[in-house]
Amino acid sequence: MKKFVLVLFLVALIAIGVFATKTLTVYTYDSFISGMAKQIGPIFEKMYNCKVNFLSFGDSGNLLSKLILEKSRPKADVVIGLSQSQIPRALKEGLFQSYKPSNIASVVNRSFLIDPEYRVVPFDYGALAIDYNLKTVKNPPRSFQDLLSPRFSHSLVVEDPRTSGTGLDFLLWTIGVYGNNWQSYWKKLMGSIKTVTSGWDSAFEMLEKGEASMMVSFATDRAYDYHYYKGSTIGIVIPSEGAYVMVEYAGILKGAKNLTLARKFMNFVLSKDFQSAVPLNQWMYPVTNVKLPEVYKYAPVVTKSIFISPSKIQKNLSKWLEEWSQLVIM
Repeated sequence: MKKFVLVLFLVALIAIGVFATKTLTVYTYDSFISGMAKQIGPIFEKMYNCKVNFLSFGDSGNLLSKLILEKSRPKADVVIGLSQSQIPRALKEGLFQSYKPSNIASVVNRSFLIDPEYRVVPFDYGALAIDYNLKTVKNPPRSFQDLLSPRFSHSLVVEDPRTSGTGLDFLLWTIGVYGNNWQSYWKKLMGSIKTVTSGWDSAFEMLEKGEASMMVSFATDRAYDYHYYKGSTIGIVIPSEGAYVMVEYAGILKGAKNLTLARKFMNFVLSKDFQSAVPLNQWMYPVTNVKLPEVYKYAPVVTKSIFISPSKIQKNLSKWLEEWSQLVIM
């Protein structure tokens, strides 16, 4: 009888080992979890009979810090949500391993493929913009120079570039426009800044509640309002100097415990199921050729772009952030 029980126990252990559901751990940021993850997570789980555990650590700046902290003993398999401004540091730290998705040819804009080793793959993109409250701002700024006007005194909310991907891209945007004179511009801009938030979510909440007149955000925010509220109190301006386009990336961490599943997820990122979910969840543009929702007609078209090469960002970013901190954080 004891032998029979022992055999049953061993069979049960083998069955658990064979049929146990595998879990893919994905690090990302807050707004991805509250939107995108809820739609695409169940689809991927059903496709591969697995579980996906999405974990967030605030904005993407905090996410990158967490990855660097854990790089010798990574706890995640995949990371999704770092921008092209953060990728140079991530690659320098050696966080990712190479994997070329089988459907990589579906990426329409080949300039988004910034790493020839395919350690990171783009999944969405969108232009930064200045959002303003239509009720309180009747004559919005049309350029970076306009933002310096006394009529916009203490009205603009910006995000901290040390903790926020949006904040970092705004800093790089100004550097792209003003070059070596960017610090001079920021000294003047301080009179227009109401506050510096740690991330995009808290800044957008201030704008929605009427606690701020303007913020650094994205050109699709008016489309967001029309989708959910059938109207909008938000105006959108892309300064005449040109737009800064944020591209977001996903990658497999070195030391990923579920490598096979992680590779399947990278293929999934460029699939129709994933890419079709981008516009109404991320409020960004998909990187593959999928149809956009009708409300995207309310997003301004980018006609001029500002670009800073990844190599220049990698070489100067630490210095730029230190200089920004000395200027802005008293």
